[in-house]
Amino acid sequence: MDVLIHAVVGLHIIGIAALLGGFLTQMKAMGKGEARMVPAMLHGALTMLVTGVALVGLNQAEDYSVNTVKIGVKLALLVVILGLVYVKRDDDKVEAPVFGVVGGLTVVNIFIALLWT
Repeated sequence: MDVLIHAVVGLHIIGIAALLGGFLTQMKAMGKGEARMVPAMLHGALTMLVTGVALVGLNQAEDYSVNTVKIGVKLALLVVILGLVYVKRDDDKVEAPVFGVVGGLTVVNIFIALLWT
């Protein structure tokens, strides 16, 4: 089961890489006011959601401790990110503050994962 958990963690990291990578590729366009939510951002956020839920279930199935408050905060941030990306996915241009919120919350989510023990 540990191999499965590690594989799902790998997929979770790929999801965050897609979300953050999509954001970073649009940074120059954000400065010009021409940023848009690229499909990688939506797919990355959805991958994070699915694999995050799977990780919680797999860890609980193995009787590993799960910090439910941390998971709740990360889930809340991801729902906001996913909502913004989903709603703005078809817009040709996304306002810089909205786009910046997505990037900022993504970075916060990463640091919560790494630093909150």
